[in-house]
Amino acid sequence: MRKRSILLTLLLLGSLHAFTQFSTLHDFSARTIDGNLFDFSLLKGKKVLIVNTASECALTHQFKKLQELYEEYGGDDFEIIGFPSNDFGSQEPGNNGQVKEFCTQKYGVSFLMMEKISIKGDSIHRVYKWLTSSEQNGVLDAKVIWNFQKFLVDEEGHVVESLSPVTGPQNRRILEWLQEGK
Repeated sequence: MRKRSILLTLLLLGSLHAFTQFSTLHDFSARTIDGNLFDFSLLKGKKVLIVNTASECALTHQFKKLQELYEEYGGDDFEIIGFPSNDFGSQEPGNNGQVKEFCTQKYGVSFLMMEKISIKGDSIHRVYKWLTSSEQNGVLDAKVIWNFQKFLVDEEGHVVESLSPVTGPQNRRILEWLQEGK
């Protein structure tokens, strides 16, 4: 009987440990497009929209609406983070400097842009590994299917939802989410 109690206790403790090990966005850092290390814990208390971007995609025009969304809602309560990636159709061939120049000159992007990363496969960036794996985020499994897929992250750094690349930045679901809790 004592062995059963000890075994049950160990199993419960193991389960508790597994439950508490889920990360939040605030546990990560990544390099900005300028090469500076950005600590995502600075985003505590903010809703965050994370999007993988590409400058030669049929959806590249979404930069304009992302910037408009940022201008309307960005600040103390909301941030947009763009992660350039060349993983889909080789549609982001430029280096970080070229990507930054394109985004700022063509679309006036002022929201946070990170360095170019891989968002799938063996070299997936740790933020995207977290975003797409329920084993890491504790909420959902999501496969990134193309450029401009969006992830909504709440003020505590938990993934809320993954949205299709064709879901526009000013889609009703995103706007409703931004208004929640206000």
